Amino acid sequence: MLPVRSPFRLDLTAAVLQRLAANVVDVIDEHGTYYRAFDDTVVAVSQTGAETIEATSKGGGAKQWLPTVAKMLGTQVDLTQWYERSARITWLHRLADAFKGVKPPRYATLWEACAHAIVFQQISIYAAGSIMRRTIEGLAAPVTAGKVRCTPFPPPERWLAASEEQLRAAGLSRNKVAHLRSVATAFAGGAIHESELERLPTPEAAEKLCSIRGIGPWSAAVILLRGMGRLDTFPLRDSGVARSVTLLAGEGVDLDFVLETLGPVRGMLYYHLLLGRLRNQGSP
Repeated sequence: MLPVRSPFRLDLTAAVLQRLAANVVDVIDEHGTYYRAFDDTVVAVSQTGAETIEATSKGGGAKQWLPTVAKMLGTQVDLTQWYERSARITWLHRLADAFKGVKPPRYATLWEACAHAIVFQQISIYAAGSIMRRTIEGLAAPVTAGKVRCTPFPPPERWLAASEEQLRAAGLSRNKVAHLRSVATAFAGGAIHESELERLPTPEAAEKLCSIRGIGPWSAAVILLRGMGRLDTFPLRDSGVARSVTLLAGEGVDLDFVLETLGPVRGMLYYHLLLGRLRNQGSP
């Protein structure tokens, strides 16, 4: 049993992690149970109350992964400021109220956040999701728990061991293969340390990330938000964000004013726009 800081909704938080049905790493079954594979262990998470979630496992070793699961689901993140600040903007207040209980989820590792940021650069999320699924399935073996099948996210060493032909066959461009190899090498060789970045303020951490080939300002913002839980950052110059704001709030929204109003919790806007878009598409 894991305690959570209320309000908390596993269904919404897991939906943000999964994002697309093509996701074979973060899996949600028909009962709303969230599944995640770590090596040969599958951890299943279900909500048992307003302030508790239950994690069970197949394959042993669940306890060692509990801190990772808690971090991924943002179980102890205090969002008081988010609810206070979002209430100052009418359309956003409605969105925050509709998705009350979603926490800011994080990828299991910083490497996973980097790989996703690179694959999802400059193409539609549906195309990127399909490419990522094919790549992961080619690099890692699935693990099953009952009827559920999920695949652990491959470590950087596995991406480096794969041939360029194998990665290109999954749909990755030559440029993205080069960028993924560059970042994987930085992780495998110790040029990037998550613990080191944790100690840096967000601007300095972004600068450090941008020193690695393949990571620019947009990617760095996404990595810091989704990989490190830095809610004081927001990925600007994102066409998907602009479309989502128009879809959910209408034309003429001053995004700069919105971000200034949200201040240190502006990153939560990213998750709410994603959920709003998913809702309009029929899920969640």
